[in-house]
Amino acid sequence: MAVNLVNVEAVSKVYGTRALLDGVSLGVSEGDRIGVVGRNGDGKTTLIRMLAKLEEADTGRVTHSGGLRLGVLTQHDSLDPEATVRHEVIGDLADHEWAGSAKIRDVLTGLFGGLDLPGFPQGLETVIGPLSGGERRRIALAKLLIAEQDLIVLDEPTNHLDVEGIAWLAEHLRTRRSALVCVTHDRWFLDQVCTRMWDVQKGSVFEYEGGYSDYVFARAERERIAATEESKRQNLMRKELAWLRRGAPARTSKPKFRIEAANELIADVPPPRDTSELMKFATTRLGKTVFDLEDVSVQAGPKLLLKHLTWQLGPGDRVGLVGVNGAGKTSLLRAMADAARSDGDVQPAGGKVVVGRTVKLAYLSQEVAELKPTLRVLEAVQQVRERVDLGKGREMTAGQLCETFGFNKDKQWTPVGDLSGGERRRLQLLRLLMDEPNVLFLDEPTNDLDIETLTQLEDVLDGWPGSMVVISHDRFFVERTTDKVFALLGDATMRMLPRGIDEYLERRRRMAETASASTPAPAAGRTETKTVSAADARAAKKELQKIERQLDKVSDKEAKLHAQIADNSTDFEKVAKWDAELRELIGEREALEMRWLELAEDA
Repeated sequence: MAVNLVNVEAVSKVYGTRALLDGVSLGVSEGDRIGVVGRNGDGKTTLIRMLAKLEEADTGRVTHSGGLRLGVLTQHDSLDPEATVRHEVIGDLADHEWAGSAKIRDVLTGLFGGLDLPGFPQGLETVIGPLSGGERRRIALAKLLIAEQDLIVLDEPTNHLDVEGIAWLAEHLRTRRSALVCVTHDRWFLDQVCTRMWDVQKGSVFEYEGGYSDYVFARAERERIAATEESKRQNLMRKELAWLRRGAPARTSKPKFRIEAANELIADVPPPRDTSELMKFATTRLGKTVFDLEDVSVQAGPKLLLKHLTWQLGPGDRVGLVGVNGAGKTSLLRAMADAARSDGDVQPAGGKVVVGRTVKLAYLSQEVAELKPTLRVLEAVQQVRERVDLGKGREMTAGQLCETFGFNKDKQWTPVGDLSGGERRRLQLLRLLMDEPNVLFLDEPTNDLDIETLTQLEDVLDGWPGSMVVISHDRFFVERTTDKVFALLGDATMRMLPRGIDEYLERRRRMAETASASTPAPAAGRTETKTVSAADARAAKKELQKIERQLDKVSDKEAKLHAQIADNSTDFEKVAKWDAELRELIGEREALEMRWLELAEDA
């Protein structure tokens, strides 16, 4: 029987005149992996802070089992700004001790890309003070994961991690023995990691068995039976349920309730998008040309990010753009946006961007646009337009769209200066959509948005007729809103990924750096229009198969060396010798991987 680690008994918490939690009783046992969801401001963070005894309850009590080893990642770290990364993460361990620990090597490689922390100016000796908030957060997460814990409590752990980092963290948490309580809006992450869900709503916490998909099914069934939610929210939940059952059928394996009843809920729900109809409408609004990139090169300062890129964004195209940090995703969007805003007068470092004459672009950047703080929310939206045409005969007033994005009638009269970061992000999205654009560039649109707001945004985008490019680390959002995925892998080229983000992660795994690897230099870009003869393609396929066999052998040798280093971690002389051999193997593997990537396009 699992040992109980934490008990929450009849806990209440009031802020001002608002009860965030009202008589909540919960428990966390060994082996639990619990995801916490709910709207921003409904008390998720307050709940886990009380669970960890970082905040006192007004009434009720929280008890921990004797000797509980608890690790907490809050939204604000407590790192010493004068300390080095080594001091905070590794402590007093000697080099041969931490280098011999498979767990430490895995955490450093997974979160930072290598044991030498390639993204930090002095590696492990980097002083923490001048680092960005995202870098400090990764350091705090690494420190937490390296320690031995009975229970880990995480508040938005995927913030500042890219798609690859989130995939690594999910795998790491799945294989840990520690219990877990996690607040996050990343639905893919919740599905991968969690076996139970807590839904914080209006002072109460509802418990569900299974991951996020199971939670959506169960909540839809509960709301159908209880009929307590208004029709708008019910319809949104049914639509997401339809997406989960039809669009990604393998997301859940063991639902804990009657699937038949859930299927009845979605019997009359259409697919999320009628692609052919939207494409037809988009063509009428946009014409044949949207963005044509011809032999384009993109630079950021002296660094060449993309070279000889030939690509076309057509009417109705919905594209997800993923890639390693610094590969040029945002720079590419900015280059296209600059060309659109200047009617083609501003062009990138090389090549040409042709913009369709009817293009009306809306660009949501990562920076939140400043508005007059005394302006009311509704006034800020009405400044753009009073009504918006969403296509297919759908029209909304500014007030209706505000409600769709979580601004109820009272909130619509709140001054902009009093809004939280997430609310300002929502307002920025609203203003963009009110301007009736026919092309959307969304750069990290999910930042600071809760799950309910994300589903509402996805619902609006489902029927939006136009072209769209989305950059996001939220895998669920990318898969839900786009039809094609392209990747920038840091080698100055862009590739289409027929199998989406799964294929991206597979490619990145083949290129991944290990403990002592240095970052390979970006490969020179090639034109996307390269033609290859049938004979050359056959030769390329043959060589690819040979390289894959060689990569398997190299991987086996690497695994044996890692095992030897772990088994003899106290023998510094042997560890140093094997580390040198490991470096040689890594160099050999990187050369093979780069050759594999070159041949893959020909094949």
